[in-house]
Amino acid sequence: MRTVGVEEELLLVDPESGEPKARSAAVLARAAHDHAGTFVFEKELHEQMLEFNTHPQTDMADLGEEIVRCRREAARNAGEIGCSVAALATSPLPVKPAVGAHRRYRWMEDEYGIATREQLVLGCHVHVAVESDEEGVAVVDRVRPWLSVLTALSANSPFWQGKDTSYSSYRSRVWQRWPSAGPTELFGSADGYHQRVRDMMATGTLLDEGMLYFDVRLARNYPTVELRVADVCLHADTAVLVATLARGLVETAAREWRAGREPAGHSVSVLRLAAWRAARSGLTGELLHPAEMRPAPAEAVVAALLEHVGDALADTGDLKQVKDTCAELLRRGNGARVQRDLLARTGSLREVVLGCARLTTG
Repeated sequence: MRTVGVEEELLLVDPESGEPKARSAAVLARAAHDHAGTFVFEKELHEQMLEFNTHPQTDMADLGEEIVRCRREAARNAGEIGCSVAALATSPLPVKPAVGAHRRYRWMEDEYGIATREQLVLGCHVHVAVESDEEGVAVVDRVRPWLSVLTALSANSPFWQGKDTSYSSYRSRVWQRWPSAGPTELFGSADGYHQRVRDMMATGTLLDEGMLYFDVRLARNYPTVELRVADVCLHADTAVLVATLARGLVETAAREWRAGREPAGHSVSVLRLAAWRAARSGLTGELLHPAEMRPAPAEAVVAALLEHVGDALADTGDLKQVKDTCAELLRRGNGARVQRDLLARTGSLREVVLGCARLTTG
């Protein structure tokens, strides 16, 4: 059974005002002091962010428990220096992002300018094990049409600088400012993938291969493919759902490759439209159906995804749990809907942030 690991980025906020706080260095120092040898937290581009990485897991219940444990541990360490954490993919309240002091981040600020300074967005990246680069690239080529559905399920960023954007996942739109971000053409083979990487690096536009911000890529440091299209999810069970569906997509794609089935030939232009529609609509209205790339109700597209990965999920024993969680998510709404509902009830973006901070740790 393929292992799965999750990287989540959390927003550090003031527990009274809800405003983002640039205190990641202090939180990391606090966590390092308490947990030497079991450190799971990392700094990110901006000082208002805190990232954690789970261990590779095969059992989704174990993964869920670890996500909740890491979120609560992040909240505890943040609380000791006067902060809260919130699983929000953008800050609902206005913020002046503070770029970290690391040499890499300073290079990015110098090279990319305002795109770096404004890039306070928080995502959820899922790593799924593959047996080889060849299998990994076969997976990358075959999961492309389905990634927009993961964006719609996870969408959790309706507000930007104190205003409603009319998007469900505005994070994904801001992310597109990076020069290497977004969907990719078909690579065809591991050699084709690595040649594309060499060609991109030869342009001098990117500092290193870590800046290849493809929607899905071969991981640099692990034998995995990394799916990078999801907002950080407000509820931990949504993060588990995205991770489980990601493993189902990877296994389904690998089986198609071994059976000699060619990947869908959708162009990057159309994939960009599918990603935009998912960011705009989330789970309300229509999405583009991954098979024919034509509009369809969100519920129908989610059902198509479940059918597509159904055999793989059944083989790992995850199918019933995924169906139940999807049904609950469609009923409750994704993070974007929850945030808007909170604003409608309270009339206050501060209350949106504080309410989401409570939901983050369950």
